[in-house]
Amino acid sequence: MPRDHRPARSIRVLLAEDQQMLRGALALLLGMEPDIEVVAQVAAGDTIVDAALLHRPDVALLDIELPGGSGLDAAAELGEQVPDCRVLILTTFGRPGYLRRAMEAGAAGFLVKDGPVEELAAAIRRVLTGETVVDPALAAAALSAGPSPLTARERDVLTASADGATVADIATRLHLSESTVRNYLSAAIGKTGTRNRAEALREARSQGWL
Repeated sequence: MPRDHRPARSIRVLLAEDQQMLRGALALLLGMEPDIEVVAQVAAGDTIVDAALLHRPDVALLDIELPGGSGLDAAAELGEQVPDCRVLILTTFGRPGYLRRAMEAGAAGFLVKDGPVEELAAAIRRVLTGETVVDPALAAAALSAGPSPLTARERDVLTASADGATVADIATRLHLSESTVRNYLSAAIGKTGTRNRAEALREARSQGWL
């Protein structure tokens, strides 16, 4: 009788990706691995934690830019609510700032999407054993780039300005005074070496600081 080479228990994976075709392809390819089972697929950041609480994955494979909330925010929340679940960030945006924020949020790994699926499967196995897995080129870039110069509040104010909101709008949204908002915006513009808040926002995004 032929021996069954599948393990007694597969690695349970939650997959968060908003592009349906890519999500389906990843789920199919990972499902072909003998020791990996994709137990949940979600398309929005604000559904990740609920899906993890329901399906109890061993590893959550998260994109960063998702509707309804960032994968980085979800990573931090998973660390609090589903601490046994290891988080692996898989993104198109290989930015040093994103890597630093992912590690600060408790992620166990950070890979870009252009790698082979065998490499991704290996990373899933490695983070489950307690390893930290980071794309080598991105790790080197993050070390040379240094940390984000922006404070948490400066990031909040810049992010709130993304839709063209006025200073008054931002102040109301973040429960701050208008003068405080102006001070944060001015600081962010200075730290990013730009001329106005629109340029500061673009620069901060390109660096992965937001």
